Amino acid sequence: MKSIYLRNFMATAILVTVCFLIISLAFVGIGRQYLISEYQEKMDTCALEVSRIAAAVSRSEKLSSWSLSMNLSALSNSTGNHIFVTDSEGLIVSCSDRSMRCDHLGRHVSGAFFDTLTQEGQNKAISSLDGIYGSGRYVAAREIRGQDKSLLGYVFVSSAVDNMLGAWRTFLGISAGVGLAVFALALLMSLFFSKRMARPLDDMAEASRKFARGDFSVRVKQEDDPTDEMGALIESFNKMADSLESAEARRSEFIANISHELRTPMTTIAGFADGILDGTIPREEEDKYLRSIRDETRRLSRLVREMLDLSQMRSRASDPARRTVFDLTELICQTMLSFEDRASKKHLDVDPQLPDDPIMVTADKDAITQVIYNLIDNAVKFARAGSCIVIKLYKENGKAYVSVRDEGETIPPEDLPFIFDRFHKSDRSRSLDKDGVGLGLYLVKSIINSHDEDIAVKSENGVTEFVFTLSLAQ
Repeated sequence: MKSIYLRNFMATAILVTVCFLIISLAFVGIGRQYLISEYQEKMDTCALEVSRIAAAVSRSEKLSSWSLSMNLSALSNSTGNHIFVTDSEGLIVSCSDRSMRCDHLGRHVSGAFFDTLTQEGQNKAISSLDGIYGSGRYVAAREIRGQDKSLLGYVFVSSAVDNMLGAWRTFLGISAGVGLAVFALALLMSLFFSKRMARPLDDMAEASRKFARGDFSVRVKQEDDPTDEMGALIESFNKMADSLESAEARRSEFIANISHELRTPMTTIAGFADGILDGTIPREEEDKYLRSIRDETRRLSRLVREMLDLSQMRSRASDPARRTVFDLTELICQTMLSFEDRASKKHLDVDPQLPDDPIMVTADKDAITQVIYNLIDNAVKFARAGSCIVIKLYKENGKAYVSVRDEGETIPPEDLPFIFDRFHKSDRSRSLDKDGVGLGLYLVKSIINSHDEDIAVKSENGVTEFVFTLSLAQ
């Protein structure tokens, strides 16, 4: 199976190769044309310079003079071009060749190139000048005119095409070497960075395999900039790992606690039943132990029923179709009436700080009733006898806030983050299950979260307060 870093490298390599080829072709074409144009421009400049020299020599000597020939030879040696001069009829009268018997002297220049030269006064083209040269050469020609502007003759400057491309080939070889080195370096850097970018993905894949084996302690190390996409992905992955580890810990705690909840009454039931059957328990005490078996059986039934109710309530609360608009003030008042007798027995004062005007919210009315009931029930159970329970309702920033506060025992700070967990072993939360199974606050949080709202708790100096939010009706 191909790894992502290899696919990334191949994509980058193909992109670099295509770009390199396009740049190379453009460089070859444009560079070649530029160098040839430069060389041709220099040849044309040389032809113009020879034309001036010949015009100057013609004032005192003929174009076939030895001094002009020497000037042509000097220019030929310095430029690498072949130069000759003709009269106005195209007869070659002077040449840059230093040989005493030059093959070019006495020959006539004719043909299309010469016709264009005589018409326009200059010409540039690749030509053999009708056989004067054995092969085509680049030729730049200009006319020679005297002081009175009369036509004296023509100057021809030529160079073999291979000479013109020689410098280009040398330059091209060096450029090709440098280009290939840069290309190889780009591929190596692409391979290195592709591998480096893929390393966190490999680490995450390895961590995922360990998660599958039940090891949630693995984390992906953050090496690069944590603000880029990969850094955000690593941070999200590690947060997910933290959540999984926390969920696994809670799951293990839940299994241990539910096992304890089930094992204790079942052990009691089995023990008492065996005692009655084998005669260990006297007949006169059987009714007592049968009542214990009945109580433990009912406790098991409550556990199963409340767990089923929890599942059903969470399912209903998460259904948007069940949400309606209702008066939260009226709902709190109705729920408070259910605790009138219990509050009186503990001599509790209930202070409802509710607004006079209705506060309309959008939510599942039955589910929110369960939330308020559980919170007030919790407050009544744990409030100190003779103290006051405060139930407050207010609205702020488009939200309705419900607060239930009681005075009693302070919840330890280390237990506060887990107060809404199922079967969490806190003295206060466990004592809440004196008549229940420890799912009340967990149900409260589940319902509130299913409404995309928040619930919080704080406990200090013997005062405990639960606060949750609901969205106001539009």
